Amino acid sequence: MVSPAIALAFLPFLVTLLIRYRHYLVLLYRAVLVSWLRDRLTGVPREQRAFQYLLAHAIPGDPRHVLQTFDQWCYRCEHLSSVGPVKGRIVERLLYERAPLRVLELGTYCGYGTVLLAQGLPPGARLYTVEVDPRHAAVAEKVIRLAGFDERTVELIVGPSEEVIPRLREKHGLPKADFVFMDHWKRCYLRDLRLLETHQLLAEGATVLADNVLFPGAPHFLQYAKTCGKYRCKVHRASLEYFRAIPDGVAELCYTGNR
Repeated sequence: MVSPAIALAFLPFLVTLLIRYRHYLVLLYRAVLVSWLRDRLTGVPREQRAFQYLLAHAIPGDPRHVLQTFDQWCYRCEHLSSVGPVKGRIVERLLYERAPLRVLELGTYCGYGTVLLAQGLPPGARLYTVEVDPRHAAVAEKVIRLAGFDERTVELIVGPSEEVIPRLREKHGLPKADFVFMDHWKRCYLRDLRLLETHQLLAEGATVLADNVLFPGAPHFLQYAKTCGKYRCKVHRASLEYFRAIPDGVAELCYTGNR
């Protein structure tokens, strides 16, 4: 049994840890524990709860208001792992500067990033978005339609990205992507980037954005992007979505072609 003296000796250390990592503990509480408890109590997944909130408060056909309502729900109710407003402004700016006609999103989730991208597309552009989870895709499709985008502008593809990417050209008519936004499983970033290279789906000068490269992080992806010689790479530092005290960042890659 631990003596009181030893326990007291460790107390300052424990207090220091709690203070230093308090924001991560709050994230754990809001993103995991609260959602898990409400899932059990209501029988309704949090993604569906978020959509119900949108239905009650968002203006149909107004994508910017849909995003703002999403943000309200995430700040006030429960945490959703979407790109959020802070990093969203980075994505919006780069999308505006590039004005791409063919955009690929990996990781639709609830459709936040999809609406963000779709509202910034130039005339005649098309967005292809890929989601592995059919339940999330069902919510995302309703969010996308609520925001006012139809199948001519946004094509939602359901399936694992490693199976969808090789079929994008033949099955979905995407010859090459001018702009790619990655916001799915971080461990899949490098694999899917290399799949895009292998199947020659990146246009010369294409922009590839990857969210959450600092938290939870994608170190192998960043190392490859910086050392393979195919990209110019920079990281836009920001904060984690809806948690300003937790550092995060968006990686921007410019594809310079195969070497």
